Amino acid sequence: MRTFGEAPPEETGLFARLKKGLAKSSAGLTDSITGLFTKKKLDAETVAGLEEALIRADMGVSEAKRLSAAVAKNRYDSEITDAEVRAILATEIAASLAPLQKPLAIDEGKKPFVILVAGVNGTGKTTTIGKLARRLTGEGKKVVLAAGDTFRAAAIEQLGVWAGRADASFVSGKAGGDAAGLAFEALEKAQRENADILLIDTAGRLSNKTALMAELEKIARVIKKRDASAPHAVLLVLDATTGQNAITQVEAFSAAVPLTGLIMTKLDGTAKGGILVALAARSALPVHFIGVGEGEADLQVFDAEKFAQALIGTG
Repeated sequence: MRTFGEAPPEETGLFARLKKGLAKSSAGLTDSITGLFTKKKLDAETVAGLEEALIRADMGVSEAKRLSAAVAKNRYDSEITDAEVRAILATEIAASLAPLQKPLAIDEGKKPFVILVAGVNGTGKTTTIGKLARRLTGEGKKVVLAAGDTFRAAAIEQLGVWAGRADASFVSGKAGGDAAGLAFEALEKAQRENADILLIDTAGRLSNKTALMAELEKIARVIKKRDASAPHAVLLVLDATTGQNAITQVEAFSAAVPLTGLIMTKLDGTAKGGILVALAARSALPVHFIGVGEGEADLQVFDAEKFAQALIGTG
């Protein structure tokens, strides 16, 4: 068993990208904190204001209350600087997110290692799969990509382009074809080619569409006919701009297939980066990667401490 995509020792460039990607979320929070705590004593009014700022960042009501209470503990009627508040918040948030920090583990004893990727429309799922493929082949892995999003001809074409960039084998069918059958064929091909990893894209589906969720279940069921242990990982791609709806998506997809991990994309496009904090309070699923931009290097291995620092504006 090895972990895929562990962060390299040199983090300066990656952390700079992370800070840039979380700039919208960080700016809103730091401006609010500075306004609340500049030359002021901590009282009920400032604590309430902090709680509201955290809720606006989409951390959820319960987490906003908990974090505000942590700042206020033993500090009422005492002067506290905005820098001290940010330091406390960064520490508390890093601690709450730490259990979610877990690199994607590739079991080399399971070959090919089958990764099924799901998500609603518009999350950047297909692009994320392409970036993952690039990282994997860059590490010397032999990868097969399966265009299981048969609902969109554009998705098939897009994944084919990524397969070319990643120097990965590619399996596709006609638009509107049977996604489960295609996944089965892709697994056969991956086995024939002695591939290390098979990445299967699936159609973007709304979590409340019963028929499409049933299709996802079917894909997982059909590939078990070829390998009873597959899929070995089931990843859900979430769009940070959807805010609290991400929690609903996790619950809905978990009911259809046994999710093993999450990828949070588009953190650069929202001021609500705190959704990961709210998610940590509701789900134990690990967050393997986060997306903080459009570049390949902007898909980063999730680091709880660095994320908290970038979100709060410390570090």
